[in-house]
Formats: sequence, structure tokens, C-alpha cells
Amino acid sequence: MRLSTAPLVKWLGLVEYEPTWRAMQQFTDERNAATPDELWLLEHPPVFTLGMNAGPEHLLTPGDIPIVKIDRGGQVTYHGPGQLVVYPLIDVRRANFGVRDLVTALEQSVIEYVRGFDIEATTHKGAPGVYVADKKLASVGIRIRRGASYHGLALNVNMDLEPFQRINPCGYPGLEMTQLSELGGPTEVAAIAADFAAVLCSRLSVSS
Repeated sequence: MRLSTAPLVKWLGLVEYEPTWRAMQQFTDERNAATPDELWLLEHPPVFTLGMNAGPEHLLTPGDIPIVKIDRGGQVTYHGPGQLVVYPLIDVRRANFGVRDLVTALEQSVIEYVRGFDIEATTHKGAPGVYVADKKLASVGIRIRRGASYHGLALNVNMDLEPFQRINPCGYPGLEMTQLSELGGPTEVAAIAADFAAVLCSRLSVSS
């Protein structure tokens, strides 16, 4: 797999979840074979999102945090300030990517990036995402439509992790979350966005 040109990287700041999701859908529906790929990096206000296969039993005590049912795979997760969210809007058909190729690129980019802070992260077979020991550092969930991807990656940087206790994260009861600030890594989402994007873009442009 290989991107012929680097995606256009956009930092969107703190943006509401649902309008951003709708914008991804619109971008995907309107793109054509010549449309450049884009990489959106951002943060969301507090929100729980439920994938297409999400079981309601995994939403425990949401309280006043909004719940949005969406069109990615997977179960329930939480987004909030202090989390770097990365949406790769990629023509996977043009790049000859499979779904697993893209998921692997996202996961391995996190592992490569955090290694620079002496954080040893890994993947778990059958459980998408990135882990440090048995705690989850980053979640992955994508959708392919019209041969193109949207949704993507959420990397915990320096956030309030308490809302994860109100759900079974990604459908796993008792799964603990962690974040870069607890592991000796950076604490500012905006400050790391460009560096992480560079790692991801490099990995997406490497044949495999």
C-alpha cells in the first residue's frame, strides 16, 4: 500500500462531534478520483459514540454526557478535551489499502510516536487499538464508504479519564484507560498534532 502524495493535514481545534462527523460523510460522498486525501486532527467536547454494533449494555451510567449513534464499526467509546482525534479521509481504493492495512498504519504510528518518549506500547490480538501493559492508550474505529475512509483514531493525551468508567470501553468490561501525561509523555494536544501527523503520513507512504 502507498499514498502517491501526502494527505493535506488540517488542525481543526476543539469542534463538536456531530457536525464534524457529518462533514466527513459529506467529504466522502462528494470526493472523486482526483480529490486529494486529507488528515483532520482535532479535539471534541465530551461525547459518547456508539458504533453500529454497539450493545446498549456497554453504556453504563452516561449521566449528562451526550450520546451519538454513528456509522463506524465497534462498540462504545468516549471523546473529550485532551484527546487527540485523527480522521484519515483517504481514498483507500486508489491507494490499494485494505481495512486492516489502514488500522495497522494507525496503530503502528502511535507505537512509533510514543516510543520517542520511552513509552513501550503494543497491540492486542483481536482488540483493535494501542495498549501500554493492559491499559488502553488509543482507540481505532473506521468506516469505508465509496472506496474511501473516515472516522479513525483517538489518542489519549491529557484528559479526564473518569467518563470511561461510565462505559465498557470498546465493549470490554473493566478495561482501564491510560494517557500520555500519566506515562511521562507530552500533555498538549495541539503541540503534538503536527508531529504525530508526520509519523502517520510517513507510514502511509511506505509500501507494504
